[in-house]
Amino acid sequence: MRFSGVAWTDSGFEVAVLDAAGRPRSPATRFAAGQVGAVTAHLLALQRESAAAGEELATVIDSTNGMLDGGLTAAGLAVYRADPWTLPARPAFGSVPAAELARAALRDPAAVVRLGTDTGTMGGRSAEMIAHIDSSATALARMVSSGRCLWGNTGDRPVVALTFDDGPNPPHTHRVLDVLDRYAVPATFFCVGLHALAHRAELDRMAAAGHQIANHTWSHPYLPDLSRTELLDQLGRTDEAIAKAVGDDPGPRMFRPPYGGRTPEVLRWIDESGATVVLWDVEPCDWSMPGPEAITRAVLDQARPGAVILLHDGGGDRSQTVAALPAVIEGLTARGYAFARVDRLPVT
Repeated sequence: MRFSGVAWTDSGFEVAVLDAAGRPRSPATRFAAGQVGAVTAHLLALQRESAAAGEELATVIDSTNGMLDGGLTAAGLAVYRADPWTLPARPAFGSVPAAELARAALRDPAAVVRLGTDTGTMGGRSAEMIAHIDSSATALARMVSSGRCLWGNTGDRPVVALTFDDGPNPPHTHRVLDVLDRYAVPATFFCVGLHALAHRAELDRMAAAGHQIANHTWSHPYLPDLSRTELLDQLGRTDEAIAKAVGDDPGPRMFRPPYGGRTPEVLRWIDESGATVVLWDVEPCDWSMPGPEAITRAVLDQARPGAVILLHDGGGDRSQTVAALPAVIEGLTARGYAFARVDRLPVT
């Protein structure tokens, strides 16, 4: 068995691979932000090399990295998640080094969780996530009532907001923008900072078309696993990356927590940052790639006036979302719905 770890940094990714004795197979390899395809190709080459030697390759990320596993598993890699209690302390900004991620699986294979396109990054922790969300109900209700969280909006006006998470992600973000342009539909993009750093052209195009660009953290972590400083750094650095495309006054600071992950403490920290939390009312689970028809059907079945619709342009292959988008727009339009950015959604 061989073990590879994939770490994230303030500028990109690091990949390290260990053999069954814990020895490095080669020096750690660094990839700049935006080189997700190169990371995937490198890991696939390592997998082929392992197979030629009669060994399997396990690739390990951690809960602060929700950017890669969807695409890696879809490519045929065996991807696992190591949780904070199995790892050494993280640096000031970034995940633990790639070799430490690989070593976590080597040290105790039962302590890492196998991921799949149907589970998402946080597979195996759903009960914990639900408990965290349930514990946050009172704090979230206060934020909704004070206008610091947009969720569960209802009203008589048939207007909905299309939102796209986890990009920019060429070529899928570009194709989503093509469809939105064709139908003259505004949308809101919740961008991951490390991707925004690398794909300025996509952000420039969003801004030029009048779409809203909002914050979805730097590395797509599970927020309850972060300290206050780590969370605020994730938001602040992503704001900086977005500001390079939209200027210093991008409008209301809106933030979507990855996975909707929250605790009362996390919500307090976000509130202190000055950002408005945006959740969602319609979730077709397009990230699990159920097929364009299933995505369209779920959106049309769940839509109602004031709804915020959660879709994805990043996090992996989003060709199904692109394929579903025309039918989603046409279906909603036929039912009398108009479209608005989240910050322009009528609130009643």
